[in-house]
Amino acid sequence: VLKLFKLLHRTRQEVFKNDTKALEAARQKINEEFRNNRDETSEEKINELLKIGSDVEVILRTSVIQAVHTDSDRI
Repeated sequence: VLKLFKLLHRTRQEVFKNDTKALEAARQKINEEFRNNRDETSEEKINELLKIGSDVEVILRTSVIQAVHTDSDRI
């Protein structure tokens, strides 16, 4: 669980580099989800949550694109 938590935060820092609003929003969401489920004891539910977290990490890493506004008509 801790490994996934750290991986999500590392991925967040990579994907949203230089975007302070997105970095903070992602940090809060990751922390909130882990905090909300910290008392879970069902092995089946924990495995399901770990799978969801892993899927989210893959989606962040492979599907999120950060654009940079370089000129009035260019991104």
